Amino acid sequence: MIRKGNSSHGLLECCARCLVGAPFASLVATGLCFFGVALFCGCGHEALTGTEKLIETYFSKNYQDYEYLINVIHAFQYVIYGTASFFFLYGALLLAEGFYTTGAVRQIFGDYKTTICGKGLSATVTGGQKGRGSRGQHQAHSLERVCHCLGKWLGHPDKFVGITYALTVVWLLVFACSAVPVYIYFNTWTTCQSIAFPSKTSASIGSLCADARMYGVLPWNAFPGKVCGSNLLSICKTAEFQMTFHLFIAAFVGAAATLISLLTFMIAATYNFAVLKLMGRGTKF
Repeated sequence: MIRKGNSSHGLLECCARCLVGAPFASLVATGLCFFGVALFCGCGHEALTGTEKLIETYFSKNYQDYEYLINVIHAFQYVIYGTASFFFLYGALLLAEGFYTTGAVRQIFGDYKTTICGKGLSATVTGGQKGRGSRGQHQAHSLERVCHCLGKWLGHPDKFVGITYALTVVWLLVFACSAVPVYIYFNTWTTCQSIAFPSKTSASIGSLCADARMYGVLPWNAFPGKVCGSNLLSICKTAEFQMTFHLFIAAFVGAAATLISLLTFMIAATYNFAVLKLMGRGTKF
């Protein structure tokens, strides 16, 4: 009974210490990353499907005109599947790296007492002492060995900084590209507003058109390729157009959230790496 009570007390103490040493910046960034990626991938996938239906229903009657577009849309949808899987895995790794390196940094500054796992990992990250008595090795052999193995792989913040930096640059391009369909749909919606309220524009309703060819969505020989006047207004009023437009906006917001999370990860990892490298030069642990 006494041993069981001591074990429960030790478990609670371990959890309390882990909470004290939690990397809150990494936790927030992970949640933002998962939310942003889910929003971007889920809404982006459905928005591309809606775009495909709009093109083949209203802008072209010949399958050969939009066959290439359909292949590109399907390729992007497969890329979305891979992107979602990669980011959920990499986000989890960054969170683990945040826990480990933050624990090592806070141990250096003496903010809290580490557990057996934290000591083993911190020694791996900071290049600390490896000597240990036989009795201590026997007591913490299993847990510390697991943490030491994890530390060999996760205890390299410099690698994570480089990978996250490169990933942020790539995602910045994705973020810019996700704004393109929003711009196209917004222009179309603005044209529809001009048709619905002709008093606000000097142009005739028949000359107000949405041309898919000018955006490179369809080839120039596609027929009809554009929709004008009241026909365009009827398209803008459909639930399909409205839903696709809002899905692209949601995907754009998700891309922005993911970009912010990557920047947060990069700043946190850079700070931890700088502290560990600086303190590791003149101090032995």
